[in-house]
Amino acid sequence: MCKACDYTIHGAQHHFGWDNSFVPAETVAPGSTIEFHCHDSSAGQLGPSSTVEDVKTLDFGKINPVSGPIYVEGAKPGDVLKVTIDSFTPREQEGSAWGWTANIPGFGLLADQFEDPALTIWKYDAASPDKALWGSEGKVALKPFCGTIGVAPAEKGLHSIVPPRRVGGNLDIRDLAAGTTLYLPVEVDGALFSVGDTHAAQGDGEVCGTAIESPMNCVLSFDLIKNETLKFPRFTTPGPVTRHLDTAGYEVTTGIGPDLMSGARDAVSGMIDLLCAQRGMSAVDAYMLVSTCGDLRISEIVDMPNWVVSFYFPRNVFE
Repeated sequence: MCKACDYTIHGAQHHFGWDNSFVPAETVAPGSTIEFHCHDSSAGQLGPSSTVEDVKTLDFGKINPVSGPIYVEGAKPGDVLKVTIDSFTPREQEGSAWGWTANIPGFGLLADQFEDPALTIWKYDAASPDKALWGSEGKVALKPFCGTIGVAPAEKGLHSIVPPRRVGGNLDIRDLAAGTTLYLPVEVDGALFSVGDTHAAQGDGEVCGTAIESPMNCVLSFDLIKNETLKFPRFTTPGPVTRHLDTAGYEVTTGIGPDLMSGARDAVSGMIDLLCAQRGMSAVDAYMLVSTCGDLRISEIVDMPNWVVSFYFPRNVFE
């Protein structure tokens, strides 16, 4: 329990999708600090003992639950909600902090190449969430963050939680971690803020469609900036963002051509091929692994007609 928090939003106080008619779970004043109990993105459909058979029966109407919404007093359309991300505490189940990564048919950057479901269950130390074991030889450095975080859109009705939006939502930005300050444009009275989809680790791009999906409690503080135009979310990090990955350098593959999406696919495919050749991994295992720790980067976007996309895989996974 967060002793310095003004409120706690419990796991039962969650919803699916965005709708500005949802009844607030709590009304708070600017300056409040709140602890949110966040579910994993499966809403508990997967657990530490799940098998690949459970991936086949996932109910997509219960994907990415978010805790809230929070009504912030004085927030009006045209304001900015300032969210300071304080901390994350993994929750234990079956004696350990845990998470999952899955290949879900029809989802992910290479969905046409990986059509069968697959699942990896991760376990790690809740008291010292540093690294999580991959198989018998690899360890992925952890960096907990909020995958889905945002406020309600102005448009009436229920909107899917899956795509990111101008007001935030399913951003899946790894650097929305402890110490970061996020700024969100407000479109409705009270802002109606919600958060969930906590991850223990993710590569930039989340290429297979899932990260290390892990239930956590997160502590956030809220302030209001009046009458400041903001078209899209922005954020400020407290310092370097890749220290947990940089210690042993990277293996890098590229994709080159006139289409950024094709370039991204080629760069990721190249890394999967490299890991299979070097480590003897199956292709689907390599695909899920790189989704949790590898980074897609646009290396060059000015030398027409071809652009360069690079995929960086941290060598410290196999130290």
